[in-house]
Amino acid sequence: MAKSFRTLDDIGDVRGKRVLVREDLNVPFADGAVTDDTRLRATIPTVTELSDKGAIVLVLAHFGRPKGVPSPEMSLAQITKPYEAVLGRPVRYIDWEGDAANVATLQPGDIAVLENTRFFGGEEKNDPAVIDRFVALGDLYVNDAFSAAHRAHASTEGLARRLPAYAGRAMEAELVALQKALGEPEHPVAAVVGGAKVSTKLDVLKHLVGKVDHLIIGGGMANTFLAARGVDVGKSLCEHDLTGTAEEILEAADRANCTVHLPYDVVVAKEFKANPPTRTVNVHEVAADEMILDVGPAAVEALGDVLKNCRTLVWNGPLGAFETPPFDTATVALAKTAAALTIGGTLVSVAGGGDTVAALNHAGVADDFTFVSTAGGAFLEWMEGRELPGVAALLQ
Repeated sequence: MAKSFRTLDDIGDVRGKRVLVREDLNVPFADGAVTDDTRLRATIPTVTELSDKGAIVLVLAHFGRPKGVPSPEMSLAQITKPYEAVLGRPVRYIDWEGDAANVATLQPGDIAVLENTRFFGGEEKNDPAVIDRFVALGDLYVNDAFSAAHRAHASTEGLARRLPAYAGRAMEAELVALQKALGEPEHPVAAVVGGAKVSTKLDVLKHLVGKVDHLIIGGGMANTFLAARGVDVGKSLCEHDLTGTAEEILEAADRANCTVHLPYDVVVAKEFKANPPTRTVNVHEVAADEMILDVGPAAVEALGDVLKNCRTLVWNGPLGAFETPPFDTATVALAKTAAALTIGGTLVSVAGGGDTVAALNHAGVADDFTFVSTAGGAFLEWMEGRELPGVAALLQ
């Protein structure tokens, strides 16, 4: 996926043109207020650039899961005022009732948020009738919502096939970063994959062993791989029915000359709660009534040395049960090492996924990574090597 998609640099003169901009405004909302405006702030570069160039900016977005049934609780009308505050300029809200007439009243530079795209039952089905409805409102299309790019919806894929289509600044940054990470990375490449279960990351692991030089497996899923290698993991979270699959992944890694790193010392406890009695042991010394809850310090130090010899890092998932102290120790330590190497200019570091973003924020290093994607499903599907419909539609 080299840069063969069109960006705002290619869009030409937009003054007076109606530009449909797909953004992600699906923000956490409680008691009448946006509780995290990260996604709103991510839209600023694209929306303000188009507005400043005299475009009539029509923001398309979904909010919640209304399944084609309009409801006040999922109306984007609620987001308009918070969005105004983030953009620092006026924002109009336009309902689907009389949308064309209201859009016609907008002037060059104006910004409007159109109602929830999912109030149309055909939005998620990429229904041609819904696409027609959207197309009638705009002259150009800009997709700036990578987090929704894994869905072939009317507002993410269908529109891009019908109007001149471009990537917004946030989408562009995401695609450029992902290209550096796995598309055409500088080797050696390391991937950190963590999380509770192997079953949720099977496709990721199978794809990565053919792409990276070092695969670092942490979290609960590491226990399944340890069990596959004959280690007794006690009462740790472990998918014993997937040990055969884990063995297949290890064999595929061997064939691809990918080194798989599993923890050899671990932090164990008899109960999973904050700050219980713990001990650090070799993986072969886990007692029957103990559970592995974090990677041990010796293994983390060795993993840090691996990263020092790498040029590229892709990270998805924590190494331990990081939400519960002290089982955040390994994740924080390796994240700080990766951040320091990134700052030092020897490592390109790209991370994504909800838990991963939370873990990097917890470690205080999210801003030090080369790129941190807030996309969940789209980032995971990209790591699986899948084609993302919303991205494919932008390619020239």
